[in-house]
Amino acid sequence: MKKLFIASLMASMLAAPALQAAEYEIDTQGAHAFIQFKISHLGYSWLYGRFNTFKGNFSYDAAKLADSKIQLEIDTKSIDSNHAERDKHLRSPDFLNVDKHSKATFVSTKIVPKAGADFDVVGNFTLNGVTKEIVINATKLGEGSDPWGGYRAGFAGTTSINLEDFAIKNILGPASATVHLDLSVEGIKKS
Repeated sequence: MKKLFIASLMASMLAAPALQAAEYEIDTQGAHAFIQFKISHLGYSWLYGRFNTFKGNFSYDAAKLADSKIQLEIDTKSIDSNHAERDKHLRSPDFLNVDKHSKATFVSTKIVPKAGADFDVVGNFTLNGVTKEIVINATKLGEGSDPWGGYRAGFAGTTSINLEDFAIKNILGPASATVHLDLSVEGIKKS
């Protein structure tokens, strides 16, 4: 009888569907996610800005971090450096060329776990019509229930891109060749 019970239990475990990573929607409605950047201005100061409009989602399972995925879509017209004339120039063909390329996207291709809560997100970033592989150095900030009956998971990440890699003219000199991106992503688990 005991052998029959164990055999039945093993058969039911094998027949049970494999657990999958939970799906999350990035919380942009509540302004709990940010895509910010900084770039050197001629080597004399830092210019800071952000993209105000973006959306995305990710799948995440703490037990199988390498199986996680993320995708983002950024409205490049929403660039905001707190200076209207500069933003107009950043939207022009000199930089983001938003009339031709109004969206930038990121789609992960691989998650590489590191020590503790750290991991690398490898993926394809498309900007100004050019797609290049980039690596985002990421950290899990936390996860758990929220006060509204939902469940959330949050992450932060940084990466740097060279403007010329994305066919963006570097008109401000060598000190301004690289853009540093800071990402803060809080997702709400889908039901």
